Amino acid sequence: MNEERKEQLKASGSYRLMRKVTLYMDQYYLDGFAGLVPGGLGDMVTSAFALVHVYFCMFRLRSLPLTLAILNNVMRDVLMGMLPFFVGGIIDFLNKAHAKNMKLIDGYINDDPAIVHEVRRKAWWSAATLVVTIAAIAVMAWILVWLAQKLGTLVFS
Repeated sequence: MNEERKEQLKASGSYRLMRKVTLYMDQYYLDGFAGLVPGGLGDMVTSAFALVHVYFCMFRLRSLPLTLAILNNVMRDVLMGMLPFFVGGIIDFLNKAHAKNMKLIDGYINDDPAIVHEVRRKAWWSAATLVVTIAAIAVMAWILVWLAQKLGTLVFS
């Protein structure tokens, strides 16, 4: 990627927004605090903020392998955050998916050979993992609803 293109990308509004999202979600721990909301609801909300990363990879960089890697990180963050008994909330403080995504994007823009190679090498693996993770999220959501129903029956009957 030539220097002019790199500078255009870094000057774009979506790039600046990604930087802000990463700062607030991971460095100020908003993702972790939101992850304390039971049932993975906080994680699903904070994952919506990762859509700017997905948009940037798909439409500005036009890289399917990088987009798959970003989506993979986001979905794993949601799945881990859904773990019950505040385990997922604690993991959210440590995982920092937004910072991982920003590192991948910056490495890709700056033609970091290690990151470009890693993203391309793991493209199919990311796609397969993404499908499995989405299925696991659906199962986890079903289990959480079932548990809430059982607990509600115990408490309110």
